[in-house]
Amino acid sequence: MEDPKTLPSPSVSSTESPSPQLPPPPDAWVAEYRRLHPQWESVRDSTKIAIPVSISRVNQFDAARLDVEMSAMLKEQLVKVFSLVKPGLLFQYEPELDAFLEFLIWRFSIWVDKPTPGNALMNLRYRDERAAPTTGKEVRTGLEGPGLSVSQKILYCITTVGGQYIWSRLQSFSAFRRWGDSEQRPLARRAWGLVQHAEGLYKASSFFNLLLFLYGGRYKTIVERILKARLVYGSPNMNRAVSFEYMNRQLVWNEFSEMLLLLLPLLNSSSVKKFLLPFSKDKSASSSGDEADCPICRSGPSIPFVALPCQHRYCYYCLQTRCAATSSYRCARCNEIVVAIQRQGSS
Repeated sequence: MEDPKTLPSPSVSSTESPSPQLPPPPDAWVAEYRRLHPQWESVRDSTKIAIPVSISRVNQFDAARLDVEMSAMLKEQLVKVFSLVKPGLLFQYEPELDAFLEFLIWRFSIWVDKPTPGNALMNLRYRDERAAPTTGKEVRTGLEGPGLSVSQKILYCITTVGGQYIWSRLQSFSAFRRWGDSEQRPLARRAWGLVQHAEGLYKASSFFNLLLFLYGGRYKTIVERILKARLVYGSPNMNRAVSFEYMNRQLVWNEFSEMLLLLLPLLNSSSVKKFLLPFSKDKSASSSGDEADCPICRSGPSIPFVALPCQHRYCYYCLQTRCAATSSYRCARCNEIVVAIQRQGSS
């Protein structure tokens, strides 16, 4: 007869009964487990290693460009307010106006621990890199770390707002006083040389900082690098307010318009007309034009000269200036190289 006190032991592979809750092991067992399995201890300690997070360089450039556009929009609205004031009054105080707008943006964004309008659209904020956690239990995701300190905010305002204002005023004052003229006093010429050397040094430093930024992606400007103010992500999730397609289209058209404004004054209108003449639909009207008029000024030549060897008539001043400006000037009518000019009727 089976003993009623003896019960069969449950199977290990049984899934019907839950496993009993075991008490925590004593410290001696934990120490022995760590000694026998050192690899698990190294894995646990590896979670404390700081994980660097790359902040998008494109977002930082776009944020700076959006801040410039915001300042330009505010300036345009402010100029419209003073549209009835004496013309040219705001032009005299344009550096003060720009400094005032930049100060307002700084006062209501960086000073109160908020991002600038461009940084807000790109989900960026400034962080004090000197106080940011680098090691420990906190993993670096680009969100940790305090904002800028009071001293960093004040120095940022002095270097950006005040520095730009002083530099613009210094440039306008030196240009008005003509420090670079050779007739000025040696002190003025020396001051002009120092201004030029300072500008060259700043541009070289900015270029070197740009190379470092493209390589590491940490500080976009020299001021940010000196103050250790780094742009990081503001929140883990972001609802993009401006699409990349719209931003790229605006940037492309802006750069294209600036390129046209730069190249159009350098183009020769007569050369463009001659180039487009074979593609013109109204070829009969162009061929039946008045041959007696000068093809450059489109009027009757006061001092008629002919181009050799094609014998087409020109004004003396029109033809002489074109030949003096270009060594191999081509006739505006037949596109033949003008070798010499001769007064009409002379042998």
